Amino acid sequence: MILSNARAGWQTTLADLALILFMVTAAAMAERPEPDDPAEAGSPVPAHGEPLAIYRAAPGAPPLRDWLAQQPHDARQSLTIIAHYVAGGNAEAAAAAVALAREAGADGYSARIVVEPGQASELIAVLDFDGRTSGTGIAETPARSASRAPQEK
Repeated sequence: MILSNARAGWQTTLADLALILFMVTAAAMAERPEPDDPAEAGSPVPAHGEPLAIYRAAPGAPPLRDWLAQQPHDARQSLTIIAHYVAGGNAEAAAAAVALAREAGADGYSARIVVEPGQASELIAVLDFDGRTSGTGIAETPARSASRAPQEK
């Protein structure tokens, strides 16, 4: 009979410790302030949705314009151009990304450009649904009708 009490003792102790861990974790989570906008509270890395297609600019690769023409088009899609660079190559990576964005712009795509350090220099275009809308929303106003000329009385 003493032996059975010893078995129940370690199980009870383990259950108590698990409950204490849960309560401490819940208390710590309750003290954390909630962000106003969950999209803004993410990591500093740009948001990526599920990639539909990935283009790597490499020797022998087709032009971005041809690659985009082969992809199914949807107005909700976003194009993100990511330029990785090694030390000292940030200006060249940014220029290459802008050139790729201009090529995509000729086909009606607006691209987000991300330039970040990497272990190797590479240029990637990602077509995805990441939930962002085009534009910043800062200066967007509804279309106005033509203003009326003052009428003389």
